[in-house]
Amino acid sequence: MAITASMVKELRDSTGAGMMDAKKALTENDGDMEAAVDWLRTKGLAKAAKKSGRTAAEGLVAVAVSGRKGVAVEVNSETDFVGKNAEFQTMVAGIAKVAMNAADVDALLLSEMDGKTVEAVLTEKIAKIGENMSVRRMAAIEGETVVSYVHNAAAPDMGKIGVLVAMTGGDEGLGKQIAMHIAAVNPASLSEDDLDPAVVEKEKQVQMDIARESGKPEAVIEKMIVGRMKKYMSEVTLLNQAFVVNPDVTVGDAAKEAGATITGFVRLEVGEGIEVIKEDFAAEVAKAAQG
Repeated sequence: MAITASMVKELRDSTGAGMMDAKKALTENDGDMEAAVDWLRTKGLAKAAKKSGRTAAEGLVAVAVSGRKGVAVEVNSETDFVGKNAEFQTMVAGIAKVAMNAADVDALLLSEMDGKTVEAVLTEKIAKIGENMSVRRMAAIEGETVVSYVHNAAAPDMGKIGVLVAMTGGDEGLGKQIAMHIAAVNPASLSEDDLDPAVVEKEKQVQMDIARESGKPEAVIEKMIVGRMKKYMSEVTLLNQAFVVNPDVTVGDAAKEAGATITGFVRLEVGEGIEVIKEDFAAEVAKAAQG
């Protein structure tokens, strides 16, 4: 029987098994869905199913640099405790290394790691450690020089915030300082040119509405907006931000004085943007009692 992509997806959704494991289970059982589920269970590959609905907002960001390229990968777990687990850390370091040759997360999950796919390694670790885990994001950057920095490191090259800076000129010391600035200040973009025009326009409209509340003439308001947007840019764009190492100069000016040009950056923070719904213990017990 031909095994279709929709069949594989259905089995993955119901068991939490990896893509290749689900396909193999269906192949081994001639497309019989129930038999495939049982096959996965006997192999210990369906244990992740009960975990897959739980929020994984903790974990680690790992960075890796090789030559002119750097990559950052976020691997999530349910608890911070797992992020301190040496076995989990070893897996994350391995995933970051494999990510150097992957185009995106989907390609990364299908890449080989220790003779298996990354997805299979992750599924086995979920079954063994007993928490939901996921490779959530990855980002790569290239440049003449790429420097990495990890904030709140749990192990070498991995922690809660991972930063990569690409630049021409300058040295690694400068790159490290700029990376530390990015970790602390979290700029939205490198420069004004990289900001989403819709975001800029929205901010401009907000500032105009605020200014109009003052009752001043439109001509005056337009001049006010120029100053306010300049201030906004100095807060959200890396090159225009006051350098944390020396607030008297901008990051862009500091780089220029050192003979460097910052060409790009990546910043990943564990759990960024994930909504975690918390319940008190009484509510949790009541919910469990209701089935």
